[in-house]
Amino acid sequence: MDQTQINKRYDWYARIYDVGPFNWLFEKMFFSKWRARILGNLKGKILEVGVGTGLSFQYYNYASAHVTAVDTSSKMLEKANHRSIVDKYPVHLKQVKDKLPFKDDTFDYVITFCVLCSVANPIATLQEMARVCKPKGELIMVEHMLSNNKIIAFLEKIHNPITKYIWGYNINRDTPKNIEKAGLKITKSKNLALHDVFREIHAVKDKIIIR
Repeated sequence: MDQTQINKRYDWYARIYDVGPFNWLFEKMFFSKWRARILGNLKGKILEVGVGTGLSFQYYNYASAHVTAVDTSSKMLEKANHRSIVDKYPVHLKQVKDKLPFKDDTFDYVITFCVLCSVANPIATLQEMARVCKPKGELIMVEHMLSNNKIIAFLEKIHNPITKYIWGYNINRDTPKNIEKAGLKITKSKNLALHDVFREIHAVKDKIIIR
């Protein structure tokens, strides 16, 4: 599935994204806590990649954080823009394609929440994220990925065609390996939920970023 097809899925999905039972439950049980813990203390220029409907907006400390948020789905961004206007969150929103429209070394932090599972080329996406991150900046990614547990990994692999076809995301990607292939060094990895399926990964630039 190429990125255009994925975008069409998420354009449709935007209508029910916040109220879908699976997303709603996981947001209440897990993601709201993870977002609050991670985002509230960040300072400086922040880029959130794959912002979706803007569920993270309420957790940033805007007194010390200048937040830019991007997505490839126009309908998701419409929802995010509505949320930012209604709740008065000072977030700069922008629709993007393959390349991020920012200069090299722009942001102190680059953030994702379950994004690398749904992009067509995760390594290229990571390289773009690294390119716009400052040399002493940090990438923080909360993602679901292929488990190191053989039984869980087997279940992920056999169910991946279903999740990919219906929702456009993959549950069998080796995200730590992709992060390293993109020229990044993992500095922290924390298991969050479902054994090690959901993880919080911090990374910094480690090699020359291929452009």
